[in-house]
Amino acid sequence: MELQVNGHRAYAYTGGKPFDAARPTVVFIHGVLNDHSVWILQSRWFAHHGWNVLAVDLPGHCRSEGAPPASVEAAADFVLALLDAAGVGRAALVGHSFGSLIALEAAARAPDRITHLALVGTAYPMVVSPALLESSLNAPQKAIDMVNVFSHSMLAPPPSSLGPGTWLMGGSRALMRRVLASNTAVNVFHTGFKACNDYAGGEAAMEKVRCPVLFLLGGADQMTPPRATKALRDKAPGARVVTVKAGHALMSEAPDAVLFALRDFLS
Repeated sequence: MELQVNGHRAYAYTGGKPFDAARPTVVFIHGVLNDHSVWILQSRWFAHHGWNVLAVDLPGHCRSEGAPPASVEAAADFVLALLDAAGVGRAALVGHSFGSLIALEAAARAPDRITHLALVGTAYPMVVSPALLESSLNAPQKAIDMVNVFSHSMLAPPPSSLGPGTWLMGGSRALMRRVLASNTAVNVFHTGFKACNDYAGGEAAMEKVRCPVLFLLGGADQMTPPRATKALRDKAPGARVVTVKAGHALMSEAPDAVLFALRDFLS
């Protein structure tokens, strides 16, 4: 599905079902150097079980035009503008990593429009090491390898997500290379990491959230370890917390567990 958002074409995968603004809607927001495809199992399940699905490519990523968001706040404004363009009054937000901060900020900016907030593989502050920031700018292929080592645990032996022959780390590296190459004008890798590192509004944002909150975490996550959610969880004492056996790449390492947690939360 393509929409005009802020004067640019924006792509959102609908899970293989026609979009109907009268149905409940869930928006899936990817992380740095990813696209809508990281949500393939979860987005298709919800689309085939009564939900509208908008699994977006963020601006400047793959099939979406426009400048890549240089801040969490700018990305949150894009998500709310996407809802306007789709004619959606209220929606649930599900975000992974960078996408979780975007979802949080969007829920804070429009608390009456967000029905549920699921923060997947999140942390606050989402500090990016200087070495990784530097590599994402000057040696992105090296940084891609570093991220994939840190993002995958040893708990999910293949075939974990797509069937026999699936290589989780290889597939993730290929996706990240494709997303990086999709924008030759701006380094979306460094832009996204810097936005994560610079975001300072998490606790204030959580105080403004008025909907149910889920923290969906990887027990072996080295990129955003579960302990790094404390600042946000302290501001959301009624939040649900689910920890699955996975690293940072929860959706591919533990696809069913992630789906079931989201299904139970949104229903």
